[in-house]
Amino acid sequence: MPAPEKHRRYDAVVVGGGHNGLVAAAYLARAGRSVLVLERLAHTGGAAVSTRPFAGVDARLSRYSYLVSLLPAKIVRDLGLDFRVRARTVSSYTPAERDGRPTGLLVGGGEQRTREAFARLTGSDREYRAWQSFYGMTGRVARKVFPTLTEPLPTRAELRARVDDEDAWRTLFEEPIGVAIEDRFTDDLVRGVVLTDALIGTFADAHDPGLKQNRCFLYHVIGGGTGDWNVPVGGMGALTDALAAAARTAGADLATGHEAVRVRTDGREAEVTFRTADGEGTVVARHVLVGASPHALAELTGDEPPAPAEGAQLKVNMLLKRLPRLRDRSVDPREAFSGTFHIAEGYEELAAAHAQAAAGELPSAPPSEIYCHSLTDPTILVPELVERGWHTLTLFGLHTPARLFAADNDTAREELLKATLAQLDAHLAEPITDCLATDADGRPCIEAKTPLDLERDLGLPGGNIFHRELSWPYAQDGTGRWGVETRHPNVLLCGAGAVRGGGVSGVPGHNAAMAVLEQDAT
Repeated sequence: MPAPEKHRRYDAVVVGGGHNGLVAAAYLARAGRSVLVLERLAHTGGAAVSTRPFAGVDARLSRYSYLVSLLPAKIVRDLGLDFRVRARTVSSYTPAERDGRPTGLLVGGGEQRTREAFARLTGSDREYRAWQSFYGMTGRVARKVFPTLTEPLPTRAELRARVDDEDAWRTLFEEPIGVAIEDRFTDDLVRGVVLTDALIGTFADAHDPGLKQNRCFLYHVIGGGTGDWNVPVGGMGALTDALAAAARTAGADLATGHEAVRVRTDGREAEVTFRTADGEGTVVARHVLVGASPHALAELTGDEPPAPAEGAQLKVNMLLKRLPRLRDRSVDPREAFSGTFHIAEGYEELAAAHAQAAAGELPSAPPSEIYCHSLTDPTILVPELVERGWHTLTLFGLHTPARLFAADNDTAREELLKATLAQLDAHLAEPITDCLATDADGRPCIEAKTPLDLERDLGLPGGNIFHRELSWPYAQDGTGRWGVETRHPNVLLCGAGAVRGGGVSGVPGHNAAMAVLEQDAT
């Protein structure tokens, strides 16, 4: 859209057109407020976008964020979004070698099949029973906690009472998650599969006393009240396209190519300065909602910035001309890759990788997990590619903190990618590189992004996909009523760095909009 008129007034200016900013804009515009969204990039969507990264190949990949769990159905209903997800029939597959033979653990495909997979791997029903008990507990917590994410922040005592299970509260909220994993499970591979949900984008040991691994784990098991991770039909960009359409239909102005550079406020009215290719402009608003990180918010307002954030993940996108064959021939690759395919994620392997990274070294056996979007939702590929048997693979690597790339990002990226693919190849009957498609220029269809790449491309501080460490979903000193408040009464944080932020959820955008509407009503 054309640049907003200089000094034009809005009820609300939203800084950042990522999915949370679009959620906030859509809610406020539907409530009759005049809304302007300022987005630095040439498109909306932020990290929740679909792109065609490989030249001349019509495959629309979810480039940075892959699956949906934390997006409340309430937001989809409230905003009338044309958006759907599909469940994966397989939750996960973890390859292994036992007694010199390839095997693995397939979770999914029905209760009986999962029970048999545990027994085949471990030799008894013990681990399966422990698995059922543990995830029965997390499921009960999910049903209690997830609905609170779009309500005013409960106090710690209120949330504890709502959970109403002291053993579950101690396990998830008070003790390092490693304690529960080691108490409940004995098999190293099973322990590792459980621990992975505590380490997504989070650099921590299972016994970290700060419990940041517990907070990460909690958000990964409460989504939708079930903990299920689903595939966005049409790719992640389908969600943000639907949100942008909802915001526009409701009357919000979406200005791409407009970078907010300064926010001045007296607590009642704010002046927002933005920059475009043609120069600077200014708008005035009663409320400013910032979807960028807390660090970016501090830069805009001139406040003291928070402690530096650090991301800890490798993101790899691949396009294959065929799925690779597995060494474990008891499992169809179409099943193994439709769920989360765990690589080098045994419990001891995860501990070793963390120790190496903490010592400043790239992990020699980097842990990661993969899934194939196109097996569940082939619509991201044009029919010709589907007919030829092509597929996407997206990989998320763990325990790779930004500090490891500071000296030479390009070299470290190349070394880490090579080591990561080697770990995958150890479980394949053919090298993954033999399965890669090529683009229009004859180059293999594979790209890798380190935390520093994400910082450069998306403005994520330190490449942290959560903008900063995840928070507990209850009120603490200074968190405010909705967890989006700042020291400026009319400036709110509506991005992943808000309390109850992180992941593709829309929760901070919803909560910031609710806070604005409450302020206006008083």
